[in-house]
Amino acid sequence: MAEQSAQDRTEQPTPRRREEARDKGQLARSQDLNSVAVLLGGLIVLKFFGRQAVQGFVDFSVYIYGNLSTFKLTVSSFPLQFYEYINYIIGTFAIILLGISIFPVLSNLAQDNFRLNISKKALEPKFNQLNPVENFKKLFSMNSIVELIKGMFKFSIVGFIAYLVIRKYLVSNQFWAIYNSSVEEMGLFFGKVFFEIGFKTAIVLLILGLADFGYQIYQNEKKLKMSKQEVKDERKQFEGNPEIKGRMRAIQRQLSRSRMMANVPEATVVVTNPTFIAIAIKYEPKEKHDAPKVVAKGKRKIAEKIREIAKENNIPIIENKPLARGLYEFVEIGMQIPFEFYQAVAEVLAKVYSLRKKRKI
Repeated sequence: MAEQSAQDRTEQPTPRRREEARDKGQLARSQDLNSVAVLLGGLIVLKFFGRQAVQGFVDFSVYIYGNLSTFKLTVSSFPLQFYEYINYIIGTFAIILLGISIFPVLSNLAQDNFRLNISKKALEPKFNQLNPVENFKKLFSMNSIVELIKGMFKFSIVGFIAYLVIRKYLVSNQFWAIYNSSVEEMGLFFGKVFFEIGFKTAIVLLILGLADFGYQIYQNEKKLKMSKQEVKDERKQFEGNPEIKGRMRAIQRQLSRSRMMANVPEATVVVTNPTFIAIAIKYEPKEKHDAPKVVAKGKRKIAEKIREIAKENNIPIIENKPLARGLYEFVEIGMQIPFEFYQAVAEVLAKVYSLRKKRKI
């Protein structure tokens, strides 16, 4: 069933789906890259601050062992001595620890395009993970087997690189020459060997980490894919059900039509086509530059309704096919008559005023 479900997920994830995944902390991340970041960070810091750290450790050791004969631990002296030792340790190793801590943070940020993502849902306790039966099943899952193979492969790489580096120094007799060297020279030599092993290992693991990151992106995209039904449901949820939207538009049109019909009794004249189109025009200028405006328009049944209301309210109905078609095509409800229709509308209004005078007589 799960396989069938995975096969159904053929659609690319929507922006909403990606955002929900981010909120849950479901991002493509490679733990291998983070491990390499720790290793590289440690190597870089040791390269620049290693000698300082070693010298600080030596000074600290000399200080401790040099004062053993006079060292007295009492209740009153303990806080001061403890504070002094902590200062030594912090001063010696703080830079190294800080460097090792920064690189994994940068690695995590780089994997998410340097966007800070703090997922509250990911931090919530998941008590279902405490289920021993489920955890036992995970030990023999395909993912666990893949991780085991990856771990063994990486361990083999580290061992092989260490073998090649040590073999190089053994063949060149540099390894045997250190027995006649001072303690400081021996420390520098072993530090050099350690750094070379670490650096070459980091390069290989970095390549594997980048490959793993690509695989994690692929896996994450695969998990985020959606079925056609999921895409449709999401569209309904956030854009509205098409049937409901259709009904809402129909209601809005009905309300708009009702408001329009309420304006017809205030019209000055209704221009018709004669039966297909009806345009209600109102002209009550408050200033000289005011133009007539369209207060209602429609075709077929709406046009018939406009004519009906006009008759009920003794509003003149004048047939002018070109003007009716032009106004319906180019003038929206509430708009003033454009300049190109002034002449034709003026003629219609002149007829209206002429009819009014005859009625008064």
